[in-house]
Amino acid sequence: MLRFRNLGSGSSGNATIVEGRSGASITRLLVDCGLGIRQMEQRLALAGLAFGDVDAIFITHEHSDHIGCARQLALRHRIPVWMSRGTHAGARDGDFDDLLRYASDGVAMALGELSVMPFTVPHDAREPLQLRCTDGATSLGILTDLGHATEHVLGHLSGCHALLLESNHDPALLAASSYPPFLKKRVGGAHGHLSNAASAAIAAALRHPGLSCVVAAHLSRENNRPDLARAALAEVLGCAGDEVGVADPVSGTDWITA
Repeated sequence: MLRFRNLGSGSSGNATIVEGRSGASITRLLVDCGLGIRQMEQRLALAGLAFGDVDAIFITHEHSDHIGCARQLALRHRIPVWMSRGTHAGARDGDFDDLLRYASDGVAMALGELSVMPFTVPHDAREPLQLRCTDGATSLGILTDLGHATEHVLGHLSGCHALLLESNHDPALLAASSYPPFLKKRVGGAHGHLSNAASAAIAAALRHPGLSCVVAAHLSRENNRPDLARAALAEVLGCAGDEVGVADPVSGTDWITA
């Protein structure tokens, strides 16, 4: 069985637990760790977990809202950390003792009951990677922090049963926001973040009969609204808006079975 729970998603911090289970054997992967150590402990507790329940950490890229307390958590609890060489270089926090493992585009990682496939995305980081996770029966695609979807991205997510999909901004709200011009350009650029319409286009391209769950993630508090993200995704998925999940910046989501 494959299930996941987002612990919080947005510019204030991102973290998601992915769990693979076969009988009594359970593997839990923490994807991103963009919170303080106390916040992370509290969010895990709400999910019924503690640091000792985390088997591995994967960092998608070096931005602070994703890497957060990863080094502190890894060293304190001796948890292996996976990231790309570029992310490691960009983090400028190189001492992970013997816990660091390098991930690469298109090279599968076997983590107990989970198989994880990293793939590159266009984003303004050194070597960002997003993920497809599977227990062998069902697959979850995690796609946040990218400016646009390439054929490479869509190919890696084809056939997923669940998606945690960035819906960062509404272009009109972004244009009218208090963000300075350079930041508006960055967010809306080809290596920035996905608009609701761009997210919906990805969902439409990946839609298939087995896709049972789509959760909008990484919504901007100033430049988006949950109802706008839901409506855009629901339209292309052919469902009601309340059937589309939204990851809250603080409470994330409940546990979701893929």
